[in-house]
Amino acid sequence: MSRSRAALPIYLAVLTLVSLAPMLLWDAAPALFPPRAHGALAAVPLTLVAVVYLVYQGLRGSRMDFVKALLSALAFVLWALNQLLPDHPWATLFNDLAVAAFVVDVVLIILGWPLAAEPGQRPCRSVRE
Repeated sequence: MSRSRAALPIYLAVLTLVSLAPMLLWDAAPALFPPRAHGALAAVPLTLVAVVYLVYQGLRGSRMDFVKALLSALAFVLWALNQLLPDHPWATLFNDLAVAAFVVDVVLIILGWPLAAEPGQRPCRSVRE
């Protein structure tokens, strides 16, 4: 992988960290912001972390790692939607789907899916290989 492609997730991760500042500033001084700004301020880093994680896994991970990253990204985007649109009729659904996606993601981690190979070994593709 080229150095510039490898650096892209790092730049995006730093941007994501910087996007936390306005949200945390809102916590310290909400009067500095327009009414209802907190939802957007919280949705931005959640959406950015979803994007950066997909870029990161897309550049370095396997196809199965990327599929699993899609689950995490979906959870973050649904959480962002819940933050951005708290009064939307589907806000509770966005929240519940985000919770479900996070729970499934962690359970998959605990179960070891996708299966990781030991260093220096090929991943196990099937019982017959």
